[in-house]
Amino acid sequence: MHKLFILAAAALMGAAWATEEKISGLKPRGASGPVQVVTTTNFITDLVQQVGGDKVRVEGLMGPGVDPHLYKASAGDVRKLSRAELVFYGGLDLEGKMVEILGRNPRAVAVTFRIPRERLLQPSASMPGTMQVDPHVWFDVQLWRLTVPVVRDALSGVDPANASFYAGRAQAYSRRLEQLDAFVRQQAARVPQAQRVLITAHDAFNYFGRAYGFEVRGVQGISTVAEAGAKDISDLAAFIAGRRIRAVFIETSVPQRTIDAVVQAVRSRGFQTRVGGSLFSDAAGTPGTPEGTYVGMVESNIRVIVGGLLGGG
Repeated sequence: MHKLFILAAAALMGAAWATEEKISGLKPRGASGPVQVVTTTNFITDLVQQVGGDKVRVEGLMGPGVDPHLYKASAGDVRKLSRAELVFYGGLDLEGKMVEILGRNPRAVAVTFRIPRERLLQPSASMPGTMQVDPHVWFDVQLWRLTVPVVRDALSGVDPANASFYAGRAQAYSRRLEQLDAFVRQQAARVPQAQRVLITAHDAFNYFGRAYGFEVRGVQGISTVAEAGAKDISDLAAFIAGRRIRAVFIETSVPQRTIDAVVQAVRSRGFQTRVGGSLFSDAAGTPGTPEGTYVGMVESNIRVIVGGLLGGG
Protein backbone atom coordinates (compact mmCIF):
# COMPACT_ATOMS: atom_id res chain seq x y z
CA MET A 1 0.00 0.00 0.00
CA HIS A 2 1.23 3.46 -0.93
CA LYS A 3 2.79 5.34 2.01
CA LEU A 4 0.69 8.42 1.27
CA PHE A 5 -2.48 6.32 1.32
CA ILE A 6 -1.52 4.86 4.71
CA LEU A 7 -1.05 8.37 6.08
CA ALA A 8 -4.33 9.51 4.55
CA ALA A 9 -6.15 6.47 5.97
CA ALA A 10 -4.77 7.24 9.43
CA ALA A 11 -5.96 10.83 9.15
CA LEU A 12 -9.39 9.66 8.04
CA MET A 13 -9.60 7.25 10.96
CA GLY A 14 -8.85 10.12 13.31
CA ALA A 15 -11.53 12.21 11.62
CA ALA A 16 -14.00 9.33 11.97
CA TRP A 17 -13.39 9.10 15.72
CA ALA A 18 -13.82 12.86 16.00
CA THR A 19 -17.10 12.72 14.09
CA GLU A 20 -18.41 9.83 16.19
CA GLU A 21 -17.65 11.82 19.31
CA LYS A 22 -19.32 14.85 17.73
CA ILE A 23 -22.55 12.89 17.14
CA SER A 24 -22.55 11.33 20.60
CA GLY A 25 -21.97 14.77 22.09
CA LEU A 26 -24.85 16.51 20.33
CA LYS A 27 -27.15 18.25 22.79
CA PRO A 28 -30.95 18.13 22.46
CA ARG A 29 -32.29 21.32 20.93
CA GLY A 30 -34.33 23.78 22.94
CA ALA A 31 -36.23 25.15 19.95
CA SER A 32 -39.53 23.93 18.54
CA GLY A 33 -40.47 23.30 14.94
CA PRO A 34 -38.35 21.62 12.25
CA VAL A 35 -34.63 21.08 12.82
CA GLN A 36 -32.71 23.71 10.84
CA VAL A 37 -30.21 21.86 8.63
CA VAL A 38 -27.69 23.06 6.06
CA THR A 39 -26.16 20.68 3.51
CA THR A 40 -23.53 20.98 0.80
CA THR A 41 -24.38 18.98 -2.35
CA ASN A 42 -27.96 18.52 -3.47
CA PHE A 43 -27.91 14.73 -3.22
CA ILE A 44 -26.96 15.12 0.46
CA THR A 45 -29.88 17.54 0.74
CA ASP A 46 -32.09 14.76 -0.62
CA LEU A 47 -30.59 12.22 1.81
CA VAL A 48 -31.44 14.40 4.81
CA GLN A 49 -34.94 15.07 3.51
CA GLN A 50 -35.54 11.35 3.00
CA VAL A 51 -34.61 10.59 6.62
CA GLY A 52 -35.90 13.77 8.25
CA GLY A 53 -39.21 14.23 6.44
CA ASP A 54 -41.29 17.12 7.76
CA LYS A 55 -39.29 17.23 11.00
CA VAL A 56 -36.44 19.02 9.25
CA ARG A 57 -36.00 22.17 7.19
CA VAL A 58 -33.05 21.63 4.85
CA GLU A 59 -31.19 24.34 2.97
CA GLY A 60 -28.63 23.16 0.44
CA LEU A 61 -25.69 25.33 -0.56
CA MET A 62 -25.03 23.67 -3.93
CA GLY A 63 -27.68 23.23 -6.59
CA PRO A 64 -27.79 21.22 -9.83
CA GLY A 65 -24.70 21.50 -12.02
CA VAL A 66 -22.50 22.82 -9.18
CA ASP A 67 -19.06 21.25 -8.79
CA PRO A 68 -18.30 20.70 -5.07
CA HIS A 69 -14.57 20.36 -5.75
CA LEU A 70 -14.45 24.00 -6.85
CA TYR A 71 -17.19 25.53 -4.73
CA LYS A 72 -16.16 28.45 -2.52
CA ALA A 73 -18.36 29.39 0.42
CA SER A 74 -19.72 32.94 0.27
CA ALA A 75 -20.12 35.16 3.33
CA GLY A 76 -23.81 34.25 3.28
CA ASP A 77 -22.95 30.55 3.26
CA VAL A 78 -20.70 30.99 6.28
CA ARG A 79 -23.55 32.67 8.17
CA LYS A 80 -25.94 29.85 7.27
CA LEU A 81 -23.42 27.24 8.43
CA SER A 82 -22.87 29.01 11.72
CA ARG A 83 -26.60 29.33 12.46
CA ALA A 84 -27.61 25.78 11.48
CA GLU A 85 -28.55 23.27 14.17
CA LEU A 86 -26.89 20.59 12.03
CA VAL A 87 -24.69 20.62 8.93
CA PHE A 88 -24.24 17.56 6.72
CA TYR A 89 -21.46 17.33 4.14
CA GLY A 90 -19.78 14.62 2.07
CA GLY A 91 -16.34 14.53 3.62
CA LEU A 92 -13.31 12.70 2.16
CA ASP A 93 -12.25 16.13 0.81
CA LEU A 94 -15.18 16.24 -1.61
CA GLU A 95 -15.84 19.87 -0.70
CA GLY A 96 -12.18 20.72 -1.23
CA LYS A 97 -12.32 24.49 -0.75
CA MET A 98 -14.65 24.27 2.26
CA VAL A 99 -12.77 21.67 4.33
CA GLU A 100 -11.43 24.14 6.86
CA ILE A 101 -14.79 25.88 7.42
CA LEU A 102 -16.64 22.58 7.83
CA GLY A 103 -13.97 21.08 10.06
CA ARG A 104 -14.23 23.97 12.52
CA ASN A 105 -18.01 23.70 12.84
CA PRO A 106 -18.95 21.62 15.93
CA ARG A 107 -22.34 20.72 14.40
CA ALA A 108 -20.99 19.64 10.99
CA VAL A 109 -21.17 15.90 10.28
CA ALA A 110 -19.50 14.10 7.36
CA VAL A 111 -22.09 11.57 6.15
CA THR A 112 -19.38 9.19 4.86
CA PHE A 113 -17.40 8.81 8.08
CA ARG A 114 -18.71 5.32 8.95
CA ILE A 115 -17.74 3.81 5.61
CA PRO A 116 -14.97 1.30 6.44
CA ARG A 117 -11.59 2.65 5.40
CA GLU A 118 -10.73 -0.58 3.58
CA ARG A 119 -13.67 -0.01 1.23
CA LEU A 120 -12.37 3.38 0.09
CA LEU A 121 -10.47 3.65 -3.17
CA GLN A 122 -7.09 5.24 -3.69
CA PRO A 123 -6.80 7.40 -6.82
CA SER A 124 -4.88 5.64 -9.54
CA ALA A 125 -2.39 8.49 -9.94
CA SER A 126 -2.01 10.06 -6.50
CA MET A 127 0.41 12.94 -6.38
CA PRO A 128 1.53 15.08 -3.45
CA GLY A 129 -1.04 17.79 -2.80
CA THR A 130 -3.98 15.92 -4.36
CA MET A 131 -6.76 13.99 -2.69
CA GLN A 132 -5.50 10.63 -1.45
CA VAL A 133 -8.93 9.03 -1.16
CA ASP A 134 -11.59 9.01 -3.87
CA PRO A 135 -14.66 10.77 -2.39
CA HIS A 136 -17.23 9.63 -4.99
CA VAL A 137 -18.64 6.84 -2.84
CA TRP A 138 -22.29 7.56 -3.73
CA PHE A 139 -21.98 5.71 -7.03
CA ASP A 140 -21.78 2.43 -5.13
CA VAL A 141 -25.32 2.32 -3.76
CA GLN A 142 -24.38 -0.16 -1.03
CA LEU A 143 -21.75 2.25 0.25
CA TRP A 144 -24.18 5.15 0.16
CA ARG A 145 -26.62 3.15 2.30
CA LEU A 146 -24.05 3.49 5.11
CA THR A 147 -24.73 7.24 5.23
CA VAL A 148 -28.38 6.73 6.19
CA PRO A 149 -27.78 5.75 9.85
CA VAL A 150 -25.33 8.66 10.20
CA VAL A 151 -28.09 11.13 9.34
CA ARG A 152 -30.58 9.23 11.52
CA ASP A 153 -28.28 9.31 14.56
CA ALA A 154 -27.32 12.97 14.19
CA LEU A 155 -30.95 14.07 13.83
CA SER A 156 -31.92 11.92 16.80
CA GLY A 157 -29.11 13.48 18.84
CA VAL A 158 -30.46 17.02 18.48
CA ASP A 159 -34.12 16.01 18.32
CA PRO A 160 -34.53 12.91 20.54
CA ALA A 161 -38.28 13.40 20.80
CA ASN A 162 -38.57 12.32 17.16
CA ALA A 163 -35.93 9.57 17.23
CA SER A 164 -38.43 6.81 16.42
CA PHE A 165 -39.71 8.87 13.46
CA TYR A 166 -36.19 9.19 12.05
CA ALA A 167 -35.51 5.50 12.67
CA GLY A 168 -38.60 4.44 10.73
CA ARG A 169 -37.85 6.67 7.77
CA ALA A 170 -34.20 5.60 7.73
CA GLN A 171 -35.21 1.94 7.65
CA ALA A 172 -37.67 2.53 4.79
CA TYR A 173 -35.13 4.53 2.78
CA SER A 174 -32.45 1.91 3.32
CA ARG A 175 -34.81 -0.69 1.85
CA ARG A 176 -35.39 1.61 -1.13
CA LEU A 177 -31.64 1.79 -1.70
CA GLU A 178 -31.43 -2.00 -1.64
CA GLN A 179 -33.98 -2.03 -4.47
CA LEU A 180 -31.99 0.63 -6.33
CA ASP A 181 -28.79 -1.40 -6.07
CA ALA A 182 -30.58 -4.44 -7.51
CA PHE A 183 -31.93 -2.32 -10.39
CA VAL A 184 -28.46 -1.01 -11.28
CA ARG A 185 -27.04 -4.55 -11.30
CA GLN A 186 -29.90 -5.76 -13.49
CA GLN A 187 -29.36 -2.96 -16.01
CA ALA A 188 -25.56 -3.34 -16.03
CA ALA A 189 -25.94 -7.03 -16.87
CA ARG A 190 -27.50 -6.02 -20.20
CA VAL A 191 -24.09 -4.77 -21.44
CA PRO A 192 -21.67 -7.52 -22.57
CA GLN A 193 -18.56 -7.55 -20.38
CA ALA A 194 -16.26 -6.55 -23.25
CA GLN A 195 -18.34 -3.39 -23.81
CA ARG A 196 -18.42 -2.30 -20.17
CA VAL A 197 -16.00 0.62 -20.52
CA LEU A 198 -17.16 3.96 -19.14
CA ILE A 199 -15.37 7.10 -20.40
CA THR A 200 -16.24 10.37 -18.63
CA ALA A 201 -14.87 13.88 -18.16
CA HIS A 202 -13.40 13.29 -14.70
CA ASP A 203 -12.61 10.20 -12.70
CA ALA A 204 -15.81 10.12 -10.63
CA PHE A 205 -17.10 6.63 -11.36
CA ASN A 206 -14.51 4.23 -9.95
CA TYR A 207 -16.79 3.08 -7.12
CA PHE A 208 -19.49 2.51 -9.72
CA GLY A 209 -17.05 0.50 -11.83
CA ARG A 210 -15.92 -1.66 -8.92
CA ALA A 211 -19.46 -2.34 -7.73
CA TYR A 212 -21.08 -3.05 -11.09
CA GLY A 213 -18.30 -4.44 -13.24
CA PHE A 214 -17.24 -1.53 -15.50
CA GLU A 215 -13.78 -0.41 -16.53
CA VAL A 216 -13.68 3.34 -15.92
CA ARG A 217 -11.52 6.06 -17.46
CA GLY A 218 -11.71 9.82 -16.92
CA VAL A 219 -9.93 12.62 -18.78
CA GLN A 220 -9.26 14.45 -15.51
CA GLY A 221 -8.50 12.95 -12.11
CA ILE A 222 -10.92 12.54 -9.20
CA SER A 223 -10.91 16.31 -8.63
CA THR A 224 -11.76 18.86 -11.31
CA VAL A 225 -9.33 21.41 -9.86
CA ALA A 226 -6.62 20.55 -12.41
CA GLU A 227 -7.38 20.98 -16.10
CA ALA A 228 -6.86 18.07 -18.48
CA GLY A 229 -3.75 18.47 -20.61
CA ALA A 230 -3.15 17.65 -24.27
CA LYS A 231 -1.36 14.41 -23.34
CA ASP A 232 -4.31 13.29 -21.17
CA ILE A 233 -6.66 13.78 -24.11
CA SER A 234 -4.31 12.14 -26.60
CA ASP A 235 -3.71 9.09 -24.40
CA LEU A 236 -7.42 8.60 -23.79
CA ALA A 237 -8.20 9.01 -27.50
CA ALA A 238 -5.67 6.29 -28.32
CA PHE A 239 -7.30 4.01 -25.74
CA ILE A 240 -10.81 4.63 -27.14
CA ALA A 241 -9.73 4.06 -30.75
CA GLY A 242 -7.76 0.94 -29.83
CA ARG A 243 -10.65 -0.57 -27.89
CA ARG A 244 -13.23 0.71 -30.41
CA ILE A 245 -15.44 2.19 -27.70
CA ARG A 246 -18.55 3.54 -29.34
CA ALA A 247 -19.67 6.12 -26.74
CA VAL A 248 -18.23 8.52 -24.19
CA PHE A 249 -20.22 10.55 -21.67
CA ILE A 250 -20.43 14.14 -20.53
CA GLU A 251 -21.26 15.22 -16.96
CA THR A 252 -23.76 17.82 -15.83
CA SER A 253 -21.30 19.46 -13.42
CA VAL A 254 -18.23 19.49 -15.71
CA PRO A 255 -17.86 21.59 -18.90
CA GLN A 256 -18.49 19.56 -22.06
CA ARG A 257 -15.45 20.95 -23.90
CA THR A 258 -13.17 18.28 -22.38
CA ILE A 259 -15.18 15.39 -23.81
CA ASP A 260 -15.66 17.23 -27.12
CA ALA A 261 -11.85 17.45 -27.40
CA VAL A 262 -11.60 13.70 -26.79
CA VAL A 263 -14.20 12.95 -29.50
CA GLN A 264 -12.25 15.09 -31.98
CA ALA A 265 -8.97 13.42 -31.04
CA VAL A 266 -10.50 9.98 -31.58
CA ARG A 267 -11.83 11.06 -34.97
CA SER A 268 -8.34 12.18 -35.99
CA ARG A 269 -7.23 8.59 -35.35
CA GLY A 270 -9.74 7.26 -37.87
CA PHE A 271 -12.39 6.00 -35.47
CA GLN A 272 -15.81 7.46 -34.69
CA THR A 273 -17.01 7.64 -31.13
CA ARG A 274 -19.92 9.77 -29.95
CA VAL A 275 -21.34 11.40 -26.87
CA GLY A 276 -23.62 8.73 -25.43
CA GLY A 277 -25.44 11.05 -23.07
CA SER A 278 -25.14 13.20 -19.99
CA LEU A 279 -24.43 11.77 -16.54
CA PHE A 280 -24.95 13.23 -13.09
CA SER A 281 -21.66 13.04 -11.23
CA ASP A 282 -21.01 15.59 -8.46
CA ALA A 283 -24.54 16.99 -8.40
CA ALA A 284 -28.05 15.65 -8.84
CA GLY A 285 -30.63 17.23 -11.14
CA THR A 286 -33.18 20.00 -10.76
CA PRO A 287 -35.38 19.95 -7.64
CA GLY A 288 -38.86 18.63 -8.37
CA THR A 289 -37.66 16.27 -11.12
CA PRO A 290 -36.93 12.55 -10.63
CA GLU A 291 -33.23 13.28 -11.30
CA GLY A 292 -33.26 15.82 -8.49
CA THR A 293 -33.21 12.95 -6.00
CA TYR A 294 -30.38 10.54 -5.33
CA VAL A 295 -32.44 7.55 -6.48
CA GLY A 296 -33.52 9.32 -9.67
CA MET A 297 -29.96 10.47 -10.37
CA VAL A 298 -28.61 6.92 -10.15
CA GLU A 299 -31.48 5.45 -12.19
CA SER A 300 -30.93 8.07 -14.90
CA ASN A 301 -27.20 7.38 -15.02
CA ILE A 302 -27.46 3.64 -15.46
CA ARG A 303 -30.11 4.01 -18.18
CA VAL A 304 -27.94 6.52 -20.06
CA ILE A 305 -24.80 4.38 -19.70
CA VAL A 306 -26.50 1.19 -20.88
CA GLY A 307 -28.26 2.96 -23.76
CA GLY A 308 -25.07 4.68 -24.87
CA LEU A 309 -22.87 1.60 -24.78
CA LEU A 310 -25.47 -0.55 -26.53
CA GLY A 311 -25.99 2.08 -29.21
CA GLY A 312 -29.43 3.26 -28.16
CA GLY A 313 -28.41 6.47 -26.30
